[in-house]
Order: sequence, then C-alpha cells, then structure tokens
Amino acid sequence: MSIDILAYGEPLVEFNQQPDDPTRYLQGFGGDTSNFCIAAARQGAQAGYISAVGADSFGERLLALWTRERVDTRLVHVDPGAPTGVYFVSHDNHGHRFDYLREGSAASRYQHEQLPLAAIAQARYLHLSGISLAISTSACDAGLDAMEHARKAGVKVSLDTNLRLRLWSLARARGIMREAFSKTDICLPSWDDITVLTGLDDRDAIVDYLLGCGIGIVALKLGEEGSYVATPEARTLVPPYPVQPLDATGAGDCFGGSFVARLAAGDDAFAAARYANVAAALSTTGFGAVAPIPAAETVLARLAQMSVIA
Repeated sequence: MSIDILAYGEPLVEFNQQPDDPTRYLQGFGGDTSNFCIAAARQGAQAGYISAVGADSFGERLLALWTRERVDTRLVHVDPGAPTGVYFVSHDNHGHRFDYLREGSAASRYQHEQLPLAAIAQARYLHLSGISLAISTSACDAGLDAMEHARKAGVKVSLDTNLRLRLWSLARARGIMREAFSKTDICLPSWDDITVLTGLDDRDAIVDYLLGCGIGIVALKLGEEGSYVATPEARTLVPPYPVQPLDATGAGDCFGGSFVARLAAGDDAFAAARYANVAAALSTTGFGAVAPIPAAETVLARLAQMSVIA
C-alpha cells in the first residue's frame, strides 16, 4: 500500500440547513478526519482512511464518496451492528450550530485490535484529531496506540485539537490531549480549542508550550487572521486570504489536509501554511464541509495571482 497520509477517525453524513428555506436540509458529508482526507487528496496527496461505517445506505454513500475522491478505503471496516454517524448544521445570526446523532456509531466502536499496524508503519504521515480520541474509550485507546506505533516506525504524526466538550469532560480532554501532544510531530490547533485546553491566551506562550511537548511544527489556526506557524527555529504570522465567506463548516479540516499534503509534497511549514490559508478560505465560499474544498489547480492559481499582486 503506497500512502502519503493516513487519517484515523469518524466520518459522518451531513445535513446542512439551506438559507432560502430553513426547513430544507441538503445532504452532504462530514467528519473532521474524513474532510481532512478529501482535502489532502484534492491537493494531490495519496490519502487513505482508517475508520468504520455502518452496513447502511449512509455507509455506502461515504464509501462511494471516498472512491470518487481517490481516498483509499481498504482500511475502512463495515460494521453490521452499528450505524453510520449523522449530524445537522443549522444557521442563524450567531453563526452555525451542530447537532449530532453519533452515539454508538460504527467508528466509535473501533478497537485496538482492528488497527492496520503494517499499513500505518508504511505511511509517511498519520493524522488524528481530538474527536478521534473523544468519541469512545476504545477509539481513544486505539488512536493513542496508532500514534505511538507510527512514531516508532518513523511516521510523522499530525494532530488537530478539534475540542468537542459534548463528547468528553474538560478534565479528561486535557489529560488525553497532553498525552497525545507527547506523541505528535505536527500540531494543528484552533485558537478556541487550544486556549481552553491549555488555559493560555498568548500566541507565543501557546506555541512555546506545544513545542515544549516535543512537537516540531505548530500551525495555530486563527480564522480571519490567518495562521501562526512555528518550528523550534522560527515563527511567523501567515496572513489570511480574503474572501466573502458563506459557511465555515470544515474550513479547519481543509486547512489541515492541505497543510499536510503540502508538507508531503516537500514544502516547508511556512509555505504549506500560505497554501493552506488559501485553500481553507476558498472552502468557506460554498455550503457544506466537502463540496467547496478546492482542487490544487484552483489554489495554485490564487497563489500565483497573489504573487503577481505582491
């Protein structure tokens, strides 16, 4: 199996409320690590997914989606005894709200014994998120074991904090994420998540903390402000790409998939962040987590325009 990037976590089927009729929901796809995989694949990386779906129509639709998106599905387990997770996105003057039907999902039943250890050791990058570790105790144990196995094999581990306090307590989240940080090479936190997890509210203090955990690259996602990228040798604010956003669902996942895809392509962290800022911004100009993720050609064209203007 030739894979640049493997991701581990929970896929979801999305129902997104439509602005012209609040009673109408458009069916799409989500799940942070699934979004990450698709974003990486659209940027040209060879991506694969470690997960489980139910033996239901939603699971079939997700498998078909990944096949269309050239995401390797050989490591996705079909669980006949559990459903595929579902979530709803609704919109109001305060932004977007998420409601989940995921308890007991196929992915939440994932066990350590199901981990494809040989495939993980052969990848270049392994990606997880806070949600990957929060959906159940067994999924958490498997995720941490996958991270440790990957690093022992020389595989770089990427982690997006994606804190969801409806899935676990803050005390447990802080404890598990501290352990996860010690097994991470590339950290992709959002500002809101990492300030809650660490109790810190200064960019450099946050970066110092994460680098002190042994992390080699930190790309702190700041939304409309861009991203703050740091290595042990250098740090800088990478400016945002201006757009008129419609829906920010999945923008952070698009950033992460694009960022790691560009690392896999040979970019340094700062060039990867410039690229990922553009990709994530463009992903907010449509509705849903997956459909608006741009292809590499689109992102590269925008970067070329920025270079000419500069």
